[in-house]
Formats: sequence, C-alpha cells, structure tokens
Amino acid sequence: MAATDFKDYYSLLGVSKTASPDEIKQAFRKLARKFHPDVNPGNKQAEARFKEVNEAYEVLSDPDKRKKYDQFGQYWKQVGEGFPGGGAGVDMNGFDFSQYGSFDEFINELLGRFGGAPGGPRAAGRQNYSYRTSTGRPNGFGGGFNDFGFQDFGAGAGASQDAEATITLTFAEAFAGVQKRFSLGNETIDVRIPPGAKPGSRLRVRGKGQINPMTQQRGDLYLKVEFQPHSFFQIEGDNLVCEVPITPDEATLGASIDVPTPDGSVNVKLPAGVRSGQSLRLRGKGWPLPKGGRGDQMVKVAIAPPKDLSPEEREYYEKIRAIRTYNPRSHLQQVKL
Repeated sequence: MAATDFKDYYSLLGVSKTASPDEIKQAFRKLARKFHPDVNPGNKQAEARFKEVNEAYEVLSDPDKRKKYDQFGQYWKQVGEGFPGGGAGVDMNGFDFSQYGSFDEFINELLGRFGGAPGGPRAAGRQNYSYRTSTGRPNGFGGGFNDFGFQDFGAGAGASQDAEATITLTFAEAFAGVQKRFSLGNETIDVRIPPGAKPGSRLRVRGKGQINPMTQQRGDLYLKVEFQPHSFFQIEGDNLVCEVPITPDEATLGASIDVPTPDGSVNVKLPAGVRSGQSLRLRGKGWPLPKGGRGDQMVKVAIAPPKDLSPEEREYYEKIRAIRTYNPRSHLQQVKL
C-alpha cells in the first residue's frame, strides 16, 4: 500500500487527534460552508475539498468509525515504516486491515459504499451504492439532487441522505417474493421484496439511507431491481414470454404439447398450420400484478426440423416432397424492385 493512499482526516479538518466531538463538528461546519458547491459554483477545487471535508467528518463524528480509522492509521504507519511481512500480522485488537488493498477500499466499506475495485477484499456479495441528497433551502444552500456523489450538509435541517443499491434477483425470487439481507457498514438489515418485482423497478426502504451528520436525520434506501437471466422465460411488461420448439409435422397437423409455466407444466393445443414465430396466449399464467391477479404467458412457437433422420423418416419426407402441392413462396414470383 502506497503511503500516499492514506488521508489524514484530522489535518483536513484542522483539528488534533485528541479533538472532542464538538471541536470536530465546529471545524466541519466552518469548512463545509466555506467550500460548499453552492457558494463556489463551477469551482472544481472547492467541490473536491468539500467532498474531502464531508468524508472526514462522516468518519470522525462516529465513535466506532473514528476508532477503526485510528487503528487503520497505525497499521498504515507501520506498513510505511517497513513492518515485517508488509503489515500482515499487525495486531489491531483482532481486526485484520491487511485485507484491504488500498485506503479507499477501507473507507468505502467503513462508510457503507462498497465501491472498491471489483473482486477486491470483502467485495463478494456486496452491493454497489451511489449516494444522492434531496434538500430544502433553509440556509440558502441545497438545490435538488446532489450530483457530486457525496453528502450535502449545508442545507441544514431540511437535508436528507438517500442511498441507492442494485439488487439482483432470480425469476423465482421476484415471482414469489423473497427476503434479502444487506450489510450497510456495521448494520445488517432484512428487506422483504414483494411478489411481482420487475427489472428496473425501485423499492424504497424507509430510514435505511445515510445519516446526515449535521442533523442526524437518516434518508431512505432505494433498491433498483435487476434479474438474473433465465434459460426459458423472459418478461415483457406484465407478461411472461417463452419460445417452444415444435416439429414440422406438429406444425402441419396440429398437436398437444406440454409447456412449462410458473405453476408447472400445462398442456397446450397447437392448431393445424401454426407458423413459426406465431404466439399462443396462456391467460393468467404471466407475472403477478400489483393489485392482484396475473398477466399472461405468451408462447412463441419455433418450427425445428430434425437434424438427424432415420432411413425411414428420410423416405417419408422424400415422399411428402414428391407429392406436395403447397408452395409457400408462390407469391414471391411477383416481387420486383
């Protein structure tokens, strides 16, 4: 880990390492107002400074986070001084900081952002979070959603801190509903996903967003739903869509075939002369609706000619070709540019 990875939050706020919570808060408020983006429109340096100050306060204002940050600082210092083994084995009250590849990975997890490098330490099973704030203007600050990706604490009592996460569900979980467990920093929450969630929909979990250090008010957590691909089903609106292969003789003569549905296999009658690409509707077999009931399941048929024919099958197909009177391309004779 490079020595430049570590950020000295005490220096950023201009306080000592023994500063009291009130001293830290007072220093933060002064700097937050000075570098707030609304006070410095278009000033990228002020934006970056505001972000650093905000991050520093979020860590140092929380006793548990401050303790872990101080322990990490000791670990980083020993690594920088060439501690044997690159820091592995440094005893920090039973906490292993060597699992983090960088200071950013440590801070992202400490703040519940989980935005470290893909596949990095402690990344498995975590969700990626992006943050935004919705503010009023009691102090002349704020102005809608914050595009900087960090907290907007200049808005005073009207500020809230919402968090967003992506949750990936299987078709079965989304169809029937499921309870999922999330790790938000040091907090673990259980979230109940109701039946019928759809890709792209957003679920609101009240009071589980980020905490505004100025007001101690907590925003909401918004979960954006994504689906794992299914080998057979797709979802379009309130309907399930699937494709079922049929043989040429089934398409010509009609047939009864079994089709999978969320409720199990059902028997479907194919009309004689059904075309490849034609869809059959299974009413009430689709996706759960918010007000009860179900959408439909659309069964698209695809004529699948056999690849390997037995001698007898080939003989009969050749006989059919010899006596066939139907020409599906007869209308193409009149086609011209």
